[in-house]
Amino acid sequence: MDSLENKDLKAPVAPQEENVVNETTEVQQAPESTQAEAPEVTEDATDEQPVAPETEAEDAEPEEPEAEQTETPAEETAAAETDNTEAEVELTKESIVEQFKQLLGGQVSDIKEQADKLKIQFYRIYRQEQEALKKQWEELEEKTEEYKPAVDEIEVQFRQLLDIYKQQRQEERQKREDEMKQNQLRKENIIAQMKEMAESETADVTDNLKKMRELREEWKTIGAVPPTVATLLWKEYNLYQEKFYDLVKINNELREYDFKKNLEQKTALCEQAEALQSKGDVVEAFRQLQQLHDEWANIGPVAREQREPLWNRFKEASTVINKRHQEHFEKLHAAEEDNLSRKQQIIEKLKAVNTEELSTNKQWEDAANTINELQAEWRTIGFAPKKMNQQIYDEYRALCDKFFKAKTQFYKQMRDELQKNLQKKRSLLEQAEALKDSEDWKEASDKFIKLQKQWKEIGPVARKYSDDIWKQFSAACDSFFERKKANVKDNRQQEKDNLAQKKAIIAEIEQLAVTTKEETLEKLHELINRYNETGFVPFRDKDKIFKQFRAATDKIFDQLNIEKHNRKIEDFGKNLENKDDNALLNDRRRLVRQYEALQQEIKTSENNILFFTAGNKKGNKLVDDMQKKIDEQKRQLAELEEKINLIDSKLEG
Repeated sequence: MDSLENKDLKAPVAPQEENVVNETTEVQQAPESTQAEAPEVTEDATDEQPVAPETEAEDAEPEEPEAEQTETPAEETAAAETDNTEAEVELTKESIVEQFKQLLGGQVSDIKEQADKLKIQFYRIYRQEQEALKKQWEELEEKTEEYKPAVDEIEVQFRQLLDIYKQQRQEERQKREDEMKQNQLRKENIIAQMKEMAESETADVTDNLKKMRELREEWKTIGAVPPTVATLLWKEYNLYQEKFYDLVKINNELREYDFKKNLEQKTALCEQAEALQSKGDVVEAFRQLQQLHDEWANIGPVAREQREPLWNRFKEASTVINKRHQEHFEKLHAAEEDNLSRKQQIIEKLKAVNTEELSTNKQWEDAANTINELQAEWRTIGFAPKKMNQQIYDEYRALCDKFFKAKTQFYKQMRDELQKNLQKKRSLLEQAEALKDSEDWKEASDKFIKLQKQWKEIGPVARKYSDDIWKQFSAACDSFFERKKANVKDNRQQEKDNLAQKKAIIAEIEQLAVTTKEETLEKLHELINRYNETGFVPFRDKDKIFKQFRAATDKIFDQLNIEKHNRKIEDFGKNLENKDDNALLNDRRRLVRQYEALQQEIKTSENNILFFTAGNKKGNKLVDDMQKKIDEQKRQLAELEEKINLIDSKLEG
């Protein structure tokens, strides 16, 4: 009898996370045991055959990824950054919570994929809401305290459901481990019984054959065992099964029947494995291959000459799938490295944006557009390697937050400046509104020109106010200047009429007959008053007509032998006759100011003469000129004093 050749089966384990790539090794399946020829036995042994080992390693649930052990919002934020290639139905946090509750009512082992997906979707929505709330807080003009994220009751409820889900998974895992230990004990018990039958030389073969069949059926019903002992148990099971069949010497006909049946089953498995080579989903093809290997292990041997070729066929198909699986994750590794490089380039571009150099609204808008473009590009890039993914995302998030915080501060200062400018322009508008109906054309014109200059010097205001306030200010200015333009047009005609009247008065003065002094002066002063009461004349004629008027009056005064000084005082006194007390007081204050200023000038001039004459007693032209100036100033001072006295007498009278 040839002994069964045993080889270890090591099947690769699928990755536990999308972002984690586990190195895989080629699946190897032990070839069937070489079953020795046995003597013919009774028909009771017809269905008996050696059974290939079961691989319980795949039945054991893999350990939870680290991301599930501490499910924090920060980690969920990083997970939410993943690229979704499939369109997802728009969900809310509440609908996700309801779906999760429904999932918890099912078998925990069947909902892991759905639970992970809901968790990612929930925290993507949660993170977006938190960022929106924070942005709203940052845009507030007045903040009473530092920003503190509000407690989200839905998120608290969801975390409670996650805790329940984790607890159920832990309980299921513990239950499975206990079941595997119990299964180990049951299989060890079967192996012990098979060993006893295989090594017994006196036992009843017919009874043992029936018992062996029962043990084999029982073995098939037993579930997974701990992966550490699965291969050893299978070897022992197969070993004692072979020894038993060697002992009972199964006849050639029964063996050929078993070989044929096993050949059909294993050929079908080869065809299925070969079909998986063209499957588009590499990961799913790899998973299905593991199931095929489990089935292969539970099928008995085939004829000796067919064993090696059949196994090689199955192994070659497995190798192709393993290689595709390996290449798939190698590409993922390469893509993650490329993603890391692209994200590092974006971070360098973010660092290059210097907010201290941004001083205008356009510069900030251009910079914000650049940041938004970089963020849009970031969202198109997939995961970086796991060890760097969170770190680089935190750096990216910090740079973006820094920029938008500085942008918020800039616009807050700008709003303050715009508000100050608005207050200034409103003040100018009030002044313009108060002046627009003025008829003091010269003074009002000067003030309007000054207001317009100040308006230009004030910076911009908020867009929603700028057009309205400018229209109001412009309307006030236009209203005044249009009125002034109309008035000037009327005044020009009036000035021409005044010029004609003054020429007629001058003609009357020139034709005035000199009689007695009192009579002549009375008529002359009447004409002078008429001349002074007549309004303005065109500017170009003002000096010319006044010279004619002065020449005509001086001629009469000369004929009456009245000095020029007396003429001025007399004219001044005549001008006071038609003024009220307020006008007289204004004239007096003006003359007093002139009087005091002239006194100070005389004092200064006298001090200067003393300085120049202190060391030189001879004649000095400069000193003479200064003395003449002082004498003239004293004459003017006396004239001012007379005018003030005239006003005082007028007020007292």
